[in-house]
Amino acid sequence: MDTLSGPDIPLRPALFVEHKLITGILDGTYPPGSALPGERALAGLLGVTRPTLREGLHRLAGQGWFTISQGKSTKVNNFWEEGGMGLLSVLAKYSRFLPHDFVVHLLQTRATLLPAIAGLAAQNEPEALVNILNRAETIDDDPAVFTSFDWTLQISMVRYSKNPVYTLMFNDFSAMYEVFGFQYFQMEAARRSSRRFYLELHEDLRSEGSGVEGIVRAAMERSVDLWKRIERGAG
Repeated sequence: MDTLSGPDIPLRPALFVEHKLITGILDGTYPPGSALPGERALAGLLGVTRPTLREGLHRLAGQGWFTISQGKSTKVNNFWEEGGMGLLSVLAKYSRFLPHDFVVHLLQTRATLLPAIAGLAAQNEPEALVNILNRAETIDDDPAVFTSFDWTLQISMVRYSKNPVYTLMFNDFSAMYEVFGFQYFQMEAARRSSRRFYLELHEDLRSEGSGVEGIVRAAMERSVDLWKRIERGAG
């Protein structure tokens, strides 16, 4: 699924350049470690002016896709090794190019981080979390509704942790979550598992909140298993 633009939504020239170059990297046209064609040739291939090409290249270099050196060819970086968290929001637009196990790795990362984050949030703002979870029993059994509610709960935990580094990290997850969360919650078992998670978390927070980290960890681990089930079904 490439969600960058539809057929009736033309991109302005610099964004068109970025789209074509990122697609070229992800589909292997410009593999990591290779050099891009010279500026004049590349502008001709893309059908844009050289100033427009430069604008797109410099924006992508700032994101970590390329290394531009004066007097040398522009080098394609290995973004998996040299890129940063900010690339997640870009890669969300090119999900059809992602490796088969990418989402599993993403969910495993969340399963490692979110329990501790939730524990901090429960210490800092337990009533605020309870207020969010009060709505859980009445949310519609709809994938889009679940995706929205689930992300609201997660990002609230992150912000209530009062650790700004966690917030910066999870902000970069948001675009990716929008793409894959909806796919995840199309499965009835995923919605059922999350309802169970919300109920258990709500009950624990209304008592002493001592089991928050364990409840979140178990729910995140179930989500990894459920996503693997989706992949097996797709395969």
